[in-house]
Amino acid sequence: MKSLLSTALWRLSGEFTDPYTGVDYNVGFSVDHYDLELVYRVEPNLLSGVAHLHISVTEDLDKLTLDLGGAMAVRRISANQHIKITRFRQSGGKIRITFDEVIEAGTEFALTVRYGGNPRPIRTTWGEIGWEETESGALVASQPNGAPSWFPCDDTPSEKATYDIRVTADDPFTVISNGTLVSKKRRNSATEWHYKVKSPMATYLATMQIGEFTQFKLGRNTTAWAPGHLRARVLEEFKQQQEMLDFYESLFGEYPFPDYQVVITEDELEIPLEAQGLSIFGSNHIAGNHRFERLIAHELAHQWFGNSVGISEWKDIWLNEGFACYCEWLWVEHKGTDSAHSVARSHYLVLSRKAQNLHLADPGAHDMFDDRVYKRGAITIHALRRLLGDEAFFDAVRNYLHAGRNGTVMPKDFFGHIDDAALKAGVSLDEVAELFDVWLNHKQLPKFPA
Repeated sequence: MKSLLSTALWRLSGEFTDPYTGVDYNVGFSVDHYDLELVYRVEPNLLSGVAHLHISVTEDLDKLTLDLGGAMAVRRISANQHIKITRFRQSGGKIRITFDEVIEAGTEFALTVRYGGNPRPIRTTWGEIGWEETESGALVASQPNGAPSWFPCDDTPSEKATYDIRVTADDPFTVISNGTLVSKKRRNSATEWHYKVKSPMATYLATMQIGEFTQFKLGRNTTAWAPGHLRARVLEEFKQQQEMLDFYESLFGEYPFPDYQVVITEDELEIPLEAQGLSIFGSNHIAGNHRFERLIAHELAHQWFGNSVGISEWKDIWLNEGFACYCEWLWVEHKGTDSAHSVARSHYLVLSRKAQNLHLADPGAHDMFDDRVYKRGAITIHALRRLLGDEAFFDAVRNYLHAGRNGTVMPKDFFGHIDDAALKAGVSLDEVAELFDVWLNHKQLPKFPA
């Protein structure tokens, strides 16, 4: 569970603050389920919410904290199970709640937070992240710590929970969120959209896309949402989306969620945005010439690497981004355009001309989204494939994904599956250990894998 893990991590490190986001951990409890009831008025950008958090207490506590951005003002907090709240206050991106007596470990209760305001992104090391107004609605992109811009939560990657997300928005706006749409109800001049997320999800992957969208079916379990006038470009740009998903299934096992959706906004976006079960692209990413096909492949791959199997700490982001980047090369190889080995060599040559000051195993907050993390991570994975051979390598990856499905992992979990595959393939564990060491723990770029 997240809270036990987070508590152990900060006690071992002596730090109470996430070294990447700079946000204090919320310890002593775990949020198992979020039930969000939201009303969003598009034109004034006004959000009103009632958040029901189903909490499991993991340590005796008489107070707890949650993450919530300053633009969202808390109006009232209550709890069930005869638990009384003495006081609460909101400051510094935190809700600080004090109870009238100690709540014992093992207790489960529901905490209800009523709040509202004009949502806006949260300022972070990586720019403004979270809820953002668009020309005709809103979008949410929260990696790594933007979720508190729109709901109270325990915002850390090692925390996963299930969700019910109910959003009432003005007509004619469409609301797209994670999970499965279970109901859609007209309420005068507005519509309530209810999404249910059954696969545990990290808070940074929760999203909201509100706009005037038309739905386009792409394949058996793939769909696109976009402004109607972009139809031709969308269908051209994403015509291989289903084939891409089927190909990844052949390599990595069953797609981990009920379906996969892509949302194309009217606005232009700097980069595509990742969420669980869906990805968001700007209108500039669908020129109709497949220029951004690698990004389409990249975002889909994250559904396995990062979303279904998540990381516990941000320092291990190479596991997410390295695999997603490598999947771009596997797709190119599958199409017969080029080999993954050739693509890896090209990127290796580019990396060799860049600064050799990146520690892949712990790149630091400022460099966690550096392109060197993506490319060096991908070449590390390619080096493993070359060492083990295709059969052993892909068996190890499938076993890793199966064991970690719907949970969070650390690099040692991946290493264990690689070691198992190496033993079966007759590859020395010393060679495997050396490979990981030179690529992850040393800044100097190792030799390209033969």
